[in-house]
Amino acid sequence: MIENPDTPWEDLTGIDRHAACLTAARKGDRKALDALVSDLTPLIWHVARGNGLDRQAAEDVAQNVWLGFLRHLHRMREPRALVAWLVVTARREARRTWPESKRISAEETEDMPSNFGLPEVEALRDERDRTLWAAFGRLPRRCQELLRLTVLEGRAQYEAVSQALVMPRGSIGPTRGRCLKNLRTELERG
Repeated sequence: MIENPDTPWEDLTGIDRHAACLTAARKGDRKALDALVSDLTPLIWHVARGNGLDRQAAEDVAQNVWLGFLRHLHRMREPRALVAWLVVTARREARRTWPESKRISAEETEDMPSNFGLPEVEALRDERDRTLWAAFGRLPRRCQELLRLTVLEGRAQYEAVSQALVMPRGSIGPTRGRCLKNLRTELERG
């Protein structure tokens, strides 16, 4: 429940803002709908990318998620659950859109030809990135999701991350710290 329902959605943040925007959008407020799309499309896109989709497929997923949202706009019973609904819908759409057989593994990306020659600095950076992403891929899925969302959303949007992952806001920081520690351990193992 929004603490003060008379507060305009423009003055709210996090879950309260999203819930108020959803309520306003149901009443035909186009600016509120635009604010939802602007605020939450990066999250949807990132969830799609995190499920192994390329840029274009992730954009398609984001578009399909928003179309589904518009179809269900008046049926959503709990406006405060919007972010969780969008994340779940993005995951499902990503899995439906991009079958497992077409996904590219980290090993396959290492052998993909490049359109440009890399200087030594870029080659070193590329190796570091491969090592990092390989270690990241060995983390539990929950840690991967948490790290993706907290890096994308930043500390100001912990409320959205809390809602998306169904975890208490106060446990995000400590859990993120443990996940980063696990990532460091994986990097050391090589």
